Amino acid sequence: MLHWIGVIVCLILALSGLIPVIAAAATFVVIPFHAWINHYKKAAPYLPRVAIIVPAWNEGAVIGASIDRLMKLDYPREALRIYVVDDASTDDTPVVVRDRAEQYPGNVFLLRREQGGQGKAHTLNHGIARVLEDDWMEALLIMDADVIYLPDSLRRMTRHLADPDVGAVSAYIREGSTERNYLTKFVGVEYVLSQPAARRAQNVLGAQACLAGGAQLHTRENLIAIGGRIDTSSLAEDTITTFETQLLGKKVVFEPHAHVLAEEPNRVDALWKQRLRWARGNVTVTARYAKVWFRPSRKHHLGGISFGIVWFSLWLLPLIMILSSVGLAGLLFLQDELATNVFRVLWISAALAYLFVLILGSQTDGATTKHTIGHVLLFPGIINMLVMVTALFPPVMLVWLPGLFGVTLDGPALFAITLAIYIWIPFSMVVAWLARKAEKTRAGRWLAPALIYLAGYGSLLCAITFDSYLKELAGTEAKWDKTEKVGRVATS
Repeated sequence: MLHWIGVIVCLILALSGLIPVIAAAATFVVIPFHAWINHYKKAAPYLPRVAIIVPAWNEGAVIGASIDRLMKLDYPREALRIYVVDDASTDDTPVVVRDRAEQYPGNVFLLRREQGGQGKAHTLNHGIARVLEDDWMEALLIMDADVIYLPDSLRRMTRHLADPDVGAVSAYIREGSTERNYLTKFVGVEYVLSQPAARRAQNVLGAQACLAGGAQLHTRENLIAIGGRIDTSSLAEDTITTFETQLLGKKVVFEPHAHVLAEEPNRVDALWKQRLRWARGNVTVTARYAKVWFRPSRKHHLGGISFGIVWFSLWLLPLIMILSSVGLAGLLFLQDELATNVFRVLWISAALAYLFVLILGSQTDGATTKHTIGHVLLFPGIINMLVMVTALFPPVMLVWLPGLFGVTLDGPALFAITLAIYIWIPFSMVVAWLARKAEKTRAGRWLAPALIYLAGYGSLLCAITFDSYLKELAGTEAKWDKTEKVGRVATS
């Protein structure tokens, strides 16, 4: 009796691994419907007066170029004002901004904070308060100092505000570093899958998870409705703003054709700090909106079953993967034949879902995926790809291939290899963590990339999310770690 109870428990744990697989595939299934279910029928040429707020701390290397690009937008200059909120920079940021203010009189303004270091949200609120003091502004664009908007991007975003039901619009943040390495290429692939692909699906579902922090456009009415300020209690102020907008009954629209180029971290340690900040912010969001999840409402779609499953399958992905591996390992000891069948179901499903997501997602930004095709294929990691092949063709991988090298796997050896395969996913997160440590050594230049290629970029993201669990449990202070930017952004 106890044996079968153990089998059932392990089976449930193992099959939990299907949840994120099904959620990802189901999300991408609705993407083609975006051609019919989208917001373009209500969009129209619309050019409101836009105030652009740029939070800046020690952005001297990038802020000048960003302002110059903004002034070249395909948008009426008389309807554009740029407010750079200098968060007590210690470099030449204020000097650069004052120079641009003289160059573009009436369009560029410097707002200096003498006491800084409180985080991005406080900096934004300083600027928002000043902008709301008069009635000139009709729409507010929040951006980062280092990003570059393509000329038609703002015009493409503002057209959605012609619909009074829309409260906010977000653009497509593309990885745009001029000096790309293996990591920025992986980030580029990730952004393709998570933005023009996944956010198109969210447009169809009617619920957006997050406005891009560096490209969010609000109507004046929406900004006032959510309190006239950005939340300062979390590291996920952009997500909270997105949720609050929708909870008030306003739509949040993703505009995939408004492209914004951004410089992304090219080192594992820098990426880890950036994504850890995001992950810890999502913990706050998940807890804050506990009464929203899985409670459908006529006013918004955040409480929809589909959106909730997508949110939690991503947020709990590392935990799900660990539990699934524990379940598989338990089945191997209790009912090895059942374990084999479940393993094949899990990994064949994962392989098919990955191919589907890969093919469909790549079509949403063919230019980016064309230049990173190798990293598209290696996104899951070399070892994960081998595990997928093992699930598809076990005799080939466990009998025929070893036989080529004169090796015959006996019972104990086959059991050990099978167990290693079953628990690989949690171990891959450890390998990704080791890549961060290896990066700081003399051999880091080649060892860190090798470990990421083996473990997979997805495992790196899971490792960072798992680290956020540990930081939250330990009660570690959540700090705003600024991502270092040096102005390596392409112009198109």
